[in-house]
Amino acid sequence: MPDIIQLLPDNLANQIAAGEVIQRPASAVKELLENAVDAGATEIKLLVNDAGKALLQVIDNGKGMSETDARMSFERHATSKISNIEDLFKIRTMGFRGEALASIAAVSQVELKTRKADVEIGTCIEVENSVVKRQEPCATPVGTNICMKNLFFNVPARRNFLKSNAAEMRHIVDEFIRVAMAFPNIFFSLTSNGQQVFHLEAGSLKQRIIQVLGTSYSTKLVHVSEETDYMNITGFVGKPETTKKTRGDQYFFVNNRFIKSAYLNHAVMSAYDEMIAKDSFPMYVLFIDLDPSVVDINVHPTKQEIKFEDEKIVYAFVQAAVKHALAQFSIAPSLDFTLNADIQQLDAVSKPTSGDAMDAITSSNLFKTFTQKNQAHKIEGSNKSELSHWKDFYEPATQPLPTDLHTTSQQPASEGLDYSGYSLLKPEPKFKLLPDVVLSQLHNTYIVTPTAVGFLLVHQQQAHERVLYEKYSQAVHGKQMPTQQSLFPSTIQLGAGDTELMHELLPDLKVLGYAIEPFGNNTFVVQGTPADILDGNEKMAIELLLEQYKHFSSDVKFSRRERLVRCIARQQAIKTGRSLSQREMLTLVEELFACNTPNITPGGNPTYMEFKQDYLERMFGK
Repeated sequence: MPDIIQLLPDNLANQIAAGEVIQRPASAVKELLENAVDAGATEIKLLVNDAGKALLQVIDNGKGMSETDARMSFERHATSKISNIEDLFKIRTMGFRGEALASIAAVSQVELKTRKADVEIGTCIEVENSVVKRQEPCATPVGTNICMKNLFFNVPARRNFLKSNAAEMRHIVDEFIRVAMAFPNIFFSLTSNGQQVFHLEAGSLKQRIIQVLGTSYSTKLVHVSEETDYMNITGFVGKPETTKKTRGDQYFFVNNRFIKSAYLNHAVMSAYDEMIAKDSFPMYVLFIDLDPSVVDINVHPTKQEIKFEDEKIVYAFVQAAVKHALAQFSIAPSLDFTLNADIQQLDAVSKPTSGDAMDAITSSNLFKTFTQKNQAHKIEGSNKSELSHWKDFYEPATQPLPTDLHTTSQQPASEGLDYSGYSLLKPEPKFKLLPDVVLSQLHNTYIVTPTAVGFLLVHQQQAHERVLYEKYSQAVHGKQMPTQQSLFPSTIQLGAGDTELMHELLPDLKVLGYAIEPFGNNTFVVQGTPADILDGNEKMAIELLLEQYKHFSSDVKFSRRERLVRCIARQQAIKTGRSLSQREMLTLVEELFACNTPNITPGGNPTYMEFKQDYLERMFGK
């Protein structure tokens, strides 16, 4: 048998290796920006066309390269930063393995222009499919100018796996922000298709955070700074009111390198314990500085996952530093024994108490509990006569409703509960409202709905979410939602990442009743919204919609429209804690019974629980 094992050609081996490093245009952005930082640049410009598929260009004013170094930079594992194994554990630069340019040149057409300060003529090199096509002297400023054109032109199968331009641009913005945030002392700019997206002047870390994440953080940042012999931590965390439903504004840097670490994120979350809701995420930008010898950054091709020699020490230090910062700025919970001056102005304090009122107060059980001996744990016996007619609560009401409380699904509901304007072909509903029924609301969360054989306990928020989901599902499958034009259009300014997401969602939002138009850099004009959004809440509704869309589980492979419909239904559903009128409750329950799948939300949570009369009687031993 002939031998069958052979060495791969260099260009094919480079293409295979490039798959580990260059997965999409954003991967190349990260590598090229980090190379510019390593070159000592004080100004770095990123230019993008067609979301990086047509062009990625990075221009820096760093130290540049000689003619020989420029040629060697495209060889695999050619690096100036490692000469022996010990150097691998002293790395403080961003790039060091010599894979970036070789991988980029294997899957694109690259043009490199570079010049050192001590020479008058620079070098121009063109590389395509790992082959040098041209190398010649050229006139160019000091620094490096590298263009990557037609990504994956020679691997069409991988190019087909790239997402839409808006999606790829969001990934580019994410990588750009991570590098720009790590080096606030460097000027960065990002231009996409001729339009400037970022212009970040060099400054302090706080200035960079506000430039990137928005001016809303300008007064809501808490400074973190702790130093020990083992490690230092600096940066900023957001006050509890800045929490969001997504992790978007969370940045960890170890020796100025962005990392992802669920372990350290848990340390920060535990520092916020009892200050924020369980499903909320605080903002933080934290820099950990420690000896490179106790960190292994070479465990992942993108170098975003690292290993610590002693994770427990780092965890405890991060948690303590954040806790200390929050406590130092009086953010942490504490007992406040000072009397609010406004209390003195209340009628109950400022006006004298009448004799009758004083008698009523002193005779109350609460007053006796605090003033009489041996009363602290006393439980008053209940008046059992009050429970003698409990079954009447579950019987159909014999009293007719007031005229203004009769309603049908065609009648308009009160503010925020508009279900009109749609009809679906549905099977016969399992439940029907009893004639002249009176509904009751429990804890401003549940609607007690009598039936012929018992009662239903309807969760108002989850029931409304199901109703809205079916309403919007019909809209995206044919019948466009009506738009309520705003008398005074409002403008909304978004961060760069949310701007790209908004551009991606605009066509689908139009189908769902939103009239939104781009208006300059990172700004949109809201001309109209679906009819059920309260006037004046357009901005908040759209911001919340974007947050929930990003928060939507990426593990579940729904289409973009399906995710959007689910997010809008969840966002616009009436919330628990809101008191509903009789008309609102009747409309909501009737519309729920008319749904195709009335018993669960789109996410699988129950919308109601059924309690049958025989079950209730068994509970009471009947």
